[in-house]
Amino acid sequence: MEKEDPEAIGPLSLESKAPATVALLLSSQEEDILVKATEAIRKFAEKGEESKIKLLGLGALGPLCKLIDHSNKVIKRNALMAVGIMATNGEVSEALKKEDVIPLLLQKLTAEEDVVVHEFATLSLASMAADFNCRVQINTNNGMPPLIKLLSSPDPDVTKNSLEIIFNLVQDLETLKVLHELGAIPPLLELLKSEFSVIQHLALQTFQCVTTDLETRKTFRKEHGFEKFMDVLNNMELNDLHAEALQTVSNCLGDMETLPLIHKNKRLTRLMEFVLAPSSPEIQCIAIKCITRAAQSPESRDVLHKQEIEKVLVELLSAADDNVKTSACQAIAAMSFRPCSKDCLKDLEGIPPVVQLLRSESSALREAATQALSSLTHCNKANALAVYEAGGHQILIQQLSESSTSTVASSVATLCNMAEQEIIQSSILSQGGVQALVEPLKSTDTQVLMYTALCVVQLACNNEGREKFHKAGGLEPLVNLLYSKDKELLKHACLAVNVCARDTSCAVKMCKLGALEILQEINQSANRRSSFSKLAITSLLNSNLPVKYNRTGRLTPNDIITSGFYDAGQAFLDQPFLTLEELLNQPLNQKREIVAFNIPMEETVDLADDRKASPTESEIAIKKGRMTPKRKKEKDKHDEEHHDVLPEKSPISFGDVSLLMLIKEAKDSVLSLRDEREQYAALARLVSEAMGGAVPRERLHELGWVLHQSELRFQLKSNVLPIGMINKGTYCHRAFLFKCLADTIGKRCSLVRGDYNRAWNEVLIFKVDRKNLRFSKPRWYIVDLMHQPGTLLPIDSPAAQQYQTI
Repeated sequence: MEKEDPEAIGPLSLESKAPATVALLLSSQEEDILVKATEAIRKFAEKGEESKIKLLGLGALGPLCKLIDHSNKVIKRNALMAVGIMATNGEVSEALKKEDVIPLLLQKLTAEEDVVVHEFATLSLASMAADFNCRVQINTNNGMPPLIKLLSSPDPDVTKNSLEIIFNLVQDLETLKVLHELGAIPPLLELLKSEFSVIQHLALQTFQCVTTDLETRKTFRKEHGFEKFMDVLNNMELNDLHAEALQTVSNCLGDMETLPLIHKNKRLTRLMEFVLAPSSPEIQCIAIKCITRAAQSPESRDVLHKQEIEKVLVELLSAADDNVKTSACQAIAAMSFRPCSKDCLKDLEGIPPVVQLLRSESSALREAATQALSSLTHCNKANALAVYEAGGHQILIQQLSESSTSTVASSVATLCNMAEQEIIQSSILSQGGVQALVEPLKSTDTQVLMYTALCVVQLACNNEGREKFHKAGGLEPLVNLLYSKDKELLKHACLAVNVCARDTSCAVKMCKLGALEILQEINQSANRRSSFSKLAITSLLNSNLPVKYNRTGRLTPNDIITSGFYDAGQAFLDQPFLTLEELLNQPLNQKREIVAFNIPMEETVDLADDRKASPTESEIAIKKGRMTPKRKKEKDKHDEEHHDVLPEKSPISFGDVSLLMLIKEAKDSVLSLRDEREQYAALARLVSEAMGGAVPRERLHELGWVLHQSELRFQLKSNVLPIGMINKGTYCHRAFLFKCLADTIGKRCSLVRGDYNRAWNEVLIFKVDRKNLRFSKPRWYIVDLMHQPGTLLPIDSPAAQQYQTI
């Protein structure tokens, strides 16, 4: 017989109706008291929301959480039930998140625990699973596997709670991607057969989420999930599940591997029925979305065409619900990948209503309508013309200022498609279309930038478009695109630069913005260079010959220089290339002189007309004592008349009459000769006499060209010297003048820069074999302008090599 403790009190039976007292008893060490206290708390919590809040205020939640792990099963179960019931209240749920209870709850999900424990443990977890931090804790404690097992629980409450937790967990990408690896798909599919609609809906909502993942869709397909969902859609008794089931079917149709499944057992026909006879606009929208996804494959498009889907879609454009019209536009865009469908939609007069939808107040509908027009007009001139006739181009231009990047991209793409036709292009230009492209060129969206660059190519293909684009400030954002690391965008930017560079003023501006340096860097990169970048830099240089000569040191016979050309010297690293206007505005300096080719505008001669006229009877006009009195008088008169008219330091303010006279002399004396060699020789002698005459190699230092040009710079107060005013010149000046005169009178030659003020001209001459009446193989020559003026040196001869070097 057990001996009684003389200091212990006898058994005490406590009864209390005060919740505060019962809450205090939760800290008791006596199991009997804890059993009664937890049971009382549970029953009190079941009374309603006020009871749950009161228990929270009395501090009952903390002790209850600790009792969840009690060794006594009754206490553990009562505590767990109390916590689960209380957790359904929002305030209690928030407080519960602060308790470190998630690991304890997950431990209660084992097979050894009874169903009641499972029910209230999952109920507690479900109340917290909407919180991101709680989801992290559940995953960290490997909570997903036991939850998946509980999906097969015989208790529907356990199943529902577990499913709700899983639904919340898969909102996080990490969990979403591994769900199929944990074997969740089969039990989830089984829940579609549940007799409880809440479980069915939760399962469908979970599938809507998880089928957005590619790998999960693969598992879903292997488990015949697609077929089971189509069974749901075919079951009219489950019409309350159709909207959610359609959404999952739509997700699955995003895979090309799933598309063949839609053609079995008339499944595509079933989807069409949802479009034609919807139970609600929501279901109709989702069904159209399924049709849009199915239209990714040519086979599906053919089947849909046979079912006259185009006619249905055109009718839906006038639906009362904006979402239905939006979905219809998206389906039209998808079906337009089929050329016959494009024509069909036009024949059904479907384009004008799509254009009208561009005026909708709904941004989503405007976006979808623009995408439809982009697809409809792609490689289809008839549709582009239909959009134009409906006034679509005007609205599309306005939409270029939309905030939606997708709308802007589709608008630009449609305008680009339309601008391929001259009549539409002209109208787009008159409506300010090219100016409206400037803002999209500043976008950060790659698609917008790519389509906009292509649209620039279309709209800036003529002088009017280029001029408007230039004045609107479009060249700077266009040049900035050359910095892009995206190869496709860079390709499109280079194409646009190539088109704009056909205009000299645009080429000059782009060079000033650094386009040349960027393109040079691109073309030196093995990864970034392409035929497009090479084309862009070639066009840029060909339209800006001063820069081309500065950077490459060579002008070809095809590079015809005109008034305004100048030689700014050889390029140096990090040295900006200045325009002639900028150079004219510089104060006198000690740098190399700038030589310019400038004919007064009103004196510029039409070369074609001059060639038709007979030669004049004048002698060669030469400078510094060699000019005839008549020519000298004409020059003095011209200088006097134009001294006050031309603005100071403008590119033509020098009135380079001497050059004009030399041009006339060259036409009179050179073009009258029949032999091509003699023509080049005569032109060389004219240049030499104008630049100080022949100078033996050993007496070059006596020419005095440096002093002469310094005096001329001081006299003009400018670093820029008109070539015609230079009376003493060395290799580079003579070669420059030879190129100027040759290009002006129609003779072809190159201009090549060497080192140390060396430059020379190369000419290609065909030798005539008069005996056999044919031309022999042409040969390149360097023209001697310094030592034996008029001598043609074969380019590969020692004499030519000596002429090119010191």
